[in-house]
Amino acid sequence: MKKKKREFQSSELVKSFARLYGFENKLLAFEVKDFLHEYLNDALFNEIESVNLNRKILEIRIKSPLLKNDFRMRKTFYLKKFQEKFGEEHFIDLLVL
Repeated sequence: MKKKKREFQSSELVKSFARLYGFENKLLAFEVKDFLHEYLNDALFNEIESVNLNRKILEIRIKSPLLKNDFRMRKTFYLKKFQEKFGEEHFIDLLVL
């Protein structure tokens, strides 16, 4: 009897591992950070210290007061953008720190 060879894409394997060990939120936060890297230019992206997801609230910590103010003023725009990209069920609010 020949064993079946299982082929997984690396992203599927990482997602199943995250689901198994309970760090899906951290993995989703990394995906959001990657999206921000694509969306913002390098100078603006370098001002972002961290991205975390805690109880469906996306927390973005920003060093620059100007960028922080921009994120706060356009909070609903960014929240909708993240919900469109990753699904509405993952985010209920955006907190800019």
